[in-house]
Amino acid sequence: MRSKLGISALVGLGLLYLSVIFAPFFSPYPYDEDDVLNSYCPPTRIHWVDVKDRKITPYIYGRTVTVDKYYRRIYREDKTKSYRIKFFTRGFKYKILGLWEFERHLFGAEEGKVFLLGADLKGRDIFSRILYGGRISLSIGLIGASISFFIGLLVGGASGYFGGRVDNLLMRLCEMVMMVPSFYLMLALRASFPPNLSSSQVYLLIVVILSFIGWASTARIIRGMAISLRENEFIYAAKAAGLGHFKIIVRHILPHTFSYALVAIVLSIPSYILGEAALSLLGLGIQEPQASWGNLLSSAMGIVNIRLYPWILTPGLFILVTVVCFNVIGETLRDFLDPKRKIL
Repeated sequence: MRSKLGISALVGLGLLYLSVIFAPFFSPYPYDEDDVLNSYCPPTRIHWVDVKDRKITPYIYGRTVTVDKYYRRIYREDKTKSYRIKFFTRGFKYKILGLWEFERHLFGAEEGKVFLLGADLKGRDIFSRILYGGRISLSIGLIGASISFFIGLLVGGASGYFGGRVDNLLMRLCEMVMMVPSFYLMLALRASFPPNLSSSQVYLLIVVILSFIGWASTARIIRGMAISLRENEFIYAAKAAGLGHFKIIVRHILPHTFSYALVAIVLSIPSYILGEAALSLLGLGIQEPQASWGNLLSSAMGIVNIRLYPWILTPGLFILVTVVCFNVIGETLRDFLDPKRKIL
């Protein structure tokens, strides 16, 4: 049962990463295209059966907008106007991986706009912004976790192998990092840098901050494994063969910790995604108009907006699904690599 869930989660994550990599193709509009006339437009209802021709043809109706006594925009379908939804349509130009230029998109309407997941305050398509924002949120999780575990493996391996003063110094450093609550440490590190940074600089800064926070706990566990491994006969044989300390750590100690490291790195990725989302939600991360799942949720800070426009919570659903998938994959790997943990 667990293996089936793991495969399903892996397929789901694969489709999600594929969607964000090719976000310009799957998204019908640019992530920063404003349209104030469609401010907080609800998700567009797609009709499938043409009433006149009795054919299965996806189409949408036009919209009429009225303002109620509370100055709230009310959108209604104008059934006197209908527009077909076409696939592989032409739209704004974009580049895939910065190399090949394309103009085709998966879908689009003849006229008007198709908001699959509604629009935000500025009338921007939430579906398009989620796909583009996933590029940042999902890549930060992978890159941050990889850097953090690379540092943790080296520090933990060196600490456990050398012991003595080196072990004492490195472990006290780990404890200093771990004794500060990670969320407050993350906020303090971000606040220590200038606020007027570009999106690319903020992206790199968040990766560095999250990597700095996450390596200490990994290093302590790797250190314990290295202490038990350094007394094995193959380590003494490597020393007798004249291998240097660094080569012994990298070639003979760390490879024996990869089964734990692989599981740990998968289970830690959600914390990096949530860390980026928290910083962006508080206005300390990715800034507008650049999209990330965290700053997309910033419009949902008020209970009034959530009640009137519940579709603005959709980015949170993507975060939830991604976190659950990574946790399921991590637990499946743990059972696969450690047969004693398998559920009978």
